[in-house]
Amino acid sequence: MKRSLLSISELGSDGVQRILDLADTMAEVSRRPNPKVPALRGKTVCSVFFEDSTRTRLSFETAAKRLSADTMTFAVSQSSLSKGESLRDTIETIAAMGVDAFVIRHSSTGAPWLVDGWTKASVVNAGDGWHAHPTQALLDMYTVRTALNRPEGFDGLRVAIVGDIKHSRVARSTTAAFKAMGAHVTWVAPTTLMPPVVDEAVTDRLDDVIGTDGEGVDILYMLRMQNERMTEALVPNLREYTNRFGLTPARAARLAPHTLVMHPGPVNRGVEIAVDLSELPGAVINQQVTNGISVRMAVLYDLLSANPDPTSDIEITEAVAAARTEQP
Repeated sequence: MKRSLLSISELGSDGVQRILDLADTMAEVSRRPNPKVPALRGKTVCSVFFEDSTRTRLSFETAAKRLSADTMTFAVSQSSLSKGESLRDTIETIAAMGVDAFVIRHSSTGAPWLVDGWTKASVVNAGDGWHAHPTQALLDMYTVRTALNRPEGFDGLRVAIVGDIKHSRVARSTTAAFKAMGAHVTWVAPTTLMPPVVDEAVTDRLDDVIGTDGEGVDILYMLRMQNERMTEALVPNLREYTNRFGLTPARAARLAPHTLVMHPGPVNRGVEIAVDLSELPGAVINQQVTNGISVRMAVLYDLLSANPDPTSDIEITEAVAAARTEQP
């Protein structure tokens, strides 16, 4: 029976924990001089991106190749969609070539669920509209888990997600994942960038959330401010936005030493983060990118492997043992 990854809510806390545990194994494989295992040899993973995303697409393709899967990339601009072919026709045509998993990003909310109903292949949601981005949330959880050494969960952690919540699929998925792991989440944004219906703790005062004397949040998650929000007049101007909701030098100086600073990328330097990242000891943005490969390896392995337990996969076990031996 096929399995897909469409949202964090479908995974639940047990599913999130399972993927993070798998990611530990895949991280060991990635540390090898030759970071490749034959776990998914003979499988084919097709990337179908209707929105641009260099990081996510390359991360999935690298993950698939490290597991020895074959990869296909669907170029929307050069496809028959420009001739009027429907999305369903496109998916069914590609599936007929022998695809085992689709990694799909689409501007329309719910598109991955439609694709999942049209194919026998597994479907991974790589972002749909403003709705969901589950693998970004999982790599965020893995980054926190490794940076703070919290393998069993995030009970008691205080998280602030700051910025354009209304239009952010990252905010929705990452919030769901943090809550599944036991963390407390607060959304920080101007009212114009908040969803109309909110189930989370909310505020428009970032300074109150950061606090003083190390009493503020454990994780400060800054969202990307998109330029099109300026034309929609949702904030007065970028300078005003940075003054109220950006990580300025004054706010950075007030962060607790252990506070992690996160961002889904790419960063608008001088807007949501107005300090040099190299001067932020808690910045883990590059680690998020690196961890994305291990987490997406874990997701593909979880969905496509005939043997879901990697400890009984002899090639993976040997690769992990080799990686640990080769570490300085």
